[in-house]
Amino acid sequence: MNEVEKYIENFPEEVQQRLTKMREIIKELAPEASERICMGIPTYDLHGKWLVHFAGFRKHIGFYPQPEGITAFKEKLTQYKTSKGTIQFPLNKPLPEELIREIVNYRVEHQNG
Repeated sequence: MNEVEKYIENFPEEVQQRLTKMREIIKELAPEASERICMGIPTYDLHGKWLVHFAGFRKHIGFYPQPEGITAFKEKLTQYKTSKGTIQFPLNKPLPEELIREIVNYRVEHQNG
């Protein structure tokens, strides 16, 4: 079991499922990205730069696609709490898998330059 799997294992089952889904999407769309724990949360690096991070919380999943990943999808994120570098996906709503895919794809394309 690697450090990201250990991180996910520390959450209740419902949160584990969502974190695992986030991880699967990122690994599928960015297979070249390295996976590690940075700042206490799962982090994916591509070409030596941060690609995305995610984290589990009591009431939401935090997704960190860098500020440009939020700016580019501002119109699609209106129903979620956001800040400069964070999107919060509440646990009482379905995980927006397609939106996460779009954002990860965007980040990969821009990281590949």
